[in-house]
Amino acid sequence: VQLVESGGGLVQAGGSLRLSCAASGRTFSRYVMGWFRQAPGKEREFVAAINWTGARIYYADSVKGRFTISRDNAKNTVYLRMNSLKPEDTAVYYCAARRSAIVTTDSYDDWGQGTQITVSL
Repeated sequence: VQLVESGGGLVQAGGSLRLSCAASGRTFSRYVMGWFRQAPGKEREFVAAINWTGARIYYADSVKGRFTISRDNAKNTVYLRMNSLKPEDTAVYYCAARRSAIVTTDSYDDWGQGTQITVSL
């Protein structure tokens, strides 16, 4: 599956953004979808993941209560709503697909190109 992220940009601390990830392919609804991020000089880290029904959702502790992952299978799109953004949320955010029904924080198969989020003070 091909993934294309959008919605990145520059935002002040405390602000909000919503990322979208459009997926190609007729089997999108069967995939676990995840969001990851990579800050300069750091390893890529898990942010959130959602199973195909939306009934199983995982978040990294660092974003729990501030970020919300959701998906619209009819639109082949997964979203990441980010509230109360902090400067430490600054990173390139990646959408990823896992060809499995099991939600995990790693072992994803397909990746988007990434979108930059910069949070200023």
